Amino acid sequence: MDERGHKFLEHVADIYVEAWGASLEEAFEEAAKAMFESMVDIEAVEPSRRVDVSIEAVSLETLLIDWLNELLYYVDAEGLLLSNFKVEKIEKTDGIYKLKGYAEGEPINPKKHELKIEVKAATYGLMKIEKTPQGVKLRVLFDI
Repeated sequence: MDERGHKFLEHVADIYVEAWGASLEEAFEEAAKAMFESMVDIEAVEPSRRVDVSIEAVSLETLLIDWLNELLYYVDAEGLLLSNFKVEKIEKTDGIYKLKGYAEGEPINPKKHELKIEVKAATYGLMKIEKTPQGVKLRVLFDI
């Protein structure tokens, strides 16, 4: 297995992804990348605009869902497609998980971006986050 990456798994109705990295941060980045790859060819999305993301949650599972759904918010509310994802740090303080990161992309341009499937939300269904000898592996389901 590569140090970091993702793959799409079989699912009847939705998009099911496995993402991994040497760290929790890398695995979260790969999950975001997979989510946007299912929506658009991210190679065609230039990182010309940055959005900062800061999230707090009571569990890693909730942190992952909130990270992904926050990124989807920018598609719906601001018409942005994202292609570059950076989780600068994930830490636990006083029982609360905190994520600080950003994503980069550009406004949707129908002449440039061929949209694929609309992802409505990241969900808890079939979710798994586990530490492995190589790092962190997670699975997440996207509602389409």
